[in-house]
Amino acid sequence: MKRKIIQIDEEKCTGCGLCVPGCAEGALQIIDGKARLVSDVYCDGLGACLGECPEGALTIVERDAEAFDEHQALEALAQRKREEARGGAALNVMPPSGGGCPGAAAMSFHKKTPQPGTSPAVAQPSELTHWPVQLHLVNPAADYFRNRDVVLAADCVAFALGDFHARYLRGKALAIACPKLDEGQEEYIDKIRRLADEAQINTLTVVIMQVPCCRGLMQLVQAGLARAKRKVPVKMVVVGIKGDVLSEEWI
Repeated sequence: MKRKIIQIDEEKCTGCGLCVPGCAEGALQIIDGKARLVSDVYCDGLGACLGECPEGALTIVERDAEAFDEHQALEALAQRKREEARGGAALNVMPPSGGGCPGAAAMSFHKKTPQPGTSPAVAQPSELTHWPVQLHLVNPAADYFRNRDVVLAADCVAFALGDFHARYLRGKALAIACPKLDEGQEEYIDKIRRLADEAQINTLTVVIMQVPCCRGLMQLVQAGLARAKRKVPVKMVVVGIKGDVLSEEWI
């Protein structure tokens, strides 16, 4: 639906944070030194935060956006306050896309950079920077997909490929799916289209297993991008069941 909603000019934003308490619904947070709209559903579009920004970085625009949901906004705000009261760092929590399961709530979290000279014996850190990752649960409008390089991996890949995180996930956003067992794959096609047109992702790396059924994930990608208005470069990586990379090519 098309409605009024806040827009943030990142060039003007200094990350001062004055706008955050000005939003009663908790739609704004400071992430990576900039004010971010956590989710469309948290913003009522009334612009109460506009007068709080000393740089004029906030404006109201009219665009396609999910409808404002006061209940979800206040619930997420209350959760964030509980986290802060317990002395923990509040996670950037977004509502689940199409369900109320707590495990589907979207979160972005920032990784610590390993110190130079770290021993190989030390457990390697995860390169995952957001949640959820299952394609049915991800929201293509989430900030962590916007203008990013994205990896779409078959479910089995991370178990077969020992260096999946370091080799393919580092610095990228992730979604996973199984083209054989997952139902509702028409929704997958639409989400891939939205990643291209709405999130305006830079590239899409599709990592699949060598088994024949896994090729269906590539077919879903091609169907989704065929419906998109934007062209997105696609790389296909095929992983063997013994954990070796059999092929890697841009298509």
